[in-house]
Amino acid sequence: MQIGFIGLGVMGAPMAANLIAAGHTVHLHRVKESTEHLVEAGGRRATSAADAATEADVVILMLPDTSDVEDVLFGTDGVAAALRPGTLVIDMSSISPVATRSFAARITDAGGEYLDAPVSGGDVGARAGTLTILAGGTAAAFERATPLLEVLGATITHVGDVGAGQTAKVANQIIVALTIQAVAEGLTFAEAAGVDPAVVREALMGGFASSRILEVHGQRMVDHTYDPGFRIRLHRKDLGLALGSARAMDLPLPHTASAHELMSAAIAQGLGDADHSALHRVLGNAAGRATT
Repeated sequence: MQIGFIGLGVMGAPMAANLIAAGHTVHLHRVKESTEHLVEAGGRRATSAADAATEADVVILMLPDTSDVEDVLFGTDGVAAALRPGTLVIDMSSISPVATRSFAARITDAGGEYLDAPVSGGDVGARAGTLTILAGGTAAAFERATPLLEVLGATITHVGDVGAGQTAKVANQIIVALTIQAVAEGLTFAEAAGVDPAVVREALMGGFASSRILEVHGQRMVDHTYDPGFRIRLHRKDLGLALGSARAMDLPLPHTASAHELMSAAIAQGLGDADHSALHRVLGNAAGRATT
């Protein structure tokens, strides 16, 4: 299949690599020195978003924010300018559900199809092809996308109409953020009390506090290794989407607001591009127990 793939960051690059390895012809936009290996593996370099879409049956986006998706779709030399009738656009970014519905309408009016399919699972899941994928769109669009999504993920759910995938992803980001904050607070507490946090983590993995986040991010906290992963500045963006939507619904999300503030503190300390497990470092700094 001819695929345009736009956005080759921490998540996008291994996802594109998996599609290339599966035998698809992948037209890559935003190739940098760090992603030249994708071209060497058989990917084709595209000079613009429009160029990536020109021959594509499917265009996949994996971009940081709502404004990036809008620009790639509808800006100068954007996807919409090169859209062929029936081209399926799959947005796997994490962006505003409201904007998603607007983008989908514009792509549909231009003769294409649209599926929002944000992911969870981090860089580990992206490399392994085991992402959790939350899809929103028509049944026909989802069915058409499924063979590609199965290359990228292990748990794939059609949540509902366009925008439903993004709504589910915002809910995911709330739960992940609060769990990371809880693990960071628990391990910081143990360390401050003079108990080895590595031993505490290992003990808790056998009890009711066990979780994938305690397993993966707890280990990162123990090791003080905060390479992304998923950047704090992007997770704070997602929590901002949650809080903005909650305000519109008069819905209180007090602990989401707390996690958002802690991420703001991390960014103020220069940790915006660190993995979100670096919330542990922020708490350690606040307790006078600075970590490296």
